[in-house]
Amino acid sequence: MRITAKADYAVRAALELAGSDVPVKGDALASAQHIPLKFLENILIDLRHAGLVRSQRGPEGGYWLAKAPADISVADVIRAVEGPLASVRGESPEDLEYVGAAEQLQNVWVALRSNLRGVLETVTLEDIVKDRLPKKVLRLTEEPGAWARR
Repeated sequence: MRITAKADYAVRAALELAGSDVPVKGDALASAQHIPLKFLENILIDLRHAGLVRSQRGPEGGYWLAKAPADISVADVIRAVEGPLASVRGESPEDLEYVGAAEQLQNVWVALRSNLRGVLETVTLEDIVKDRLPKKVLRLTEEPGAWARR
């Protein structure tokens, strides 16, 4: 899976909001996470349309999470800016049909999506901000070869 800059920036911005008790200005978010402001503004629009972020203009305004950090998963944020977690040529894996030697490939794509969900849907913004990742996620980082680049 390739995590785009947009997805990475969206999660980082959401984490900054999760760590704040007051509305945060867009330029402060951009500065805190070294995200280009114009790019961030478009991301925040997507997050707002998905119901994850709220905003208010003015001197006391800014951005804040629309839900508790414990109720927003990393998957929610990624879907808000990128769409489905796993698609093949823009299609859902369950809608694909393969023949011959590739017949079992659909099962591979569905299993891949299931594993992505198994991590990204179980990790919340609160888990990351409070440094309490689920044990099953931490165990994955301890598997032999987990940190090896391939």
